[in-house]
Amino acid sequence: MPQHIGYVAVLIEDYDEAIAFYTEKLGFALIEDTDQGNGKRWVLMAPRGDGGTQILLAKARGAKQNAAVGNQTGGRVFLFLHTDDFDRDHAAMLAAGVTFLEARRVEIYGKVAVFVDLYGNKWDLLEPVSSAGS
Repeated sequence: MPQHIGYVAVLIEDYDEAIAFYTEKLGFALIEDTDQGNGKRWVLMAPRGDGGTQILLAKARGAKQNAAVGNQTGGRVFLFLHTDDFDRDHAAMLAAGVTFLEARRVEIYGKVAVFVDLYGNKWDLLEPVSSAGS
């Protein structure tokens, strides 16, 4: 049976501010926002045009989850946003106010730069070498 990862949960503090960040700063599409009662929502986001893995925005509950918001991987890069045009997306993200922690660099695997989401999780914006034109 073929398998794939359907969703990756990202702990957040507030649904609406997270939706605004992903749609306005990263240009993601809001796939679903369903009220489940008691302040809980099922919120799925994805890069536009992507039919793959989606992000499930999960509102942190309790001290342990709240402590992990923005640091789900202990300070390492958490997610990798692939693009077919690094320069276009990097410029758009900068114009939208996304914080990059470094300048663009070219590695053997492609063009890359680390940015942070609204809570501090680290992401790579990456144009893989298969589509990178340097």
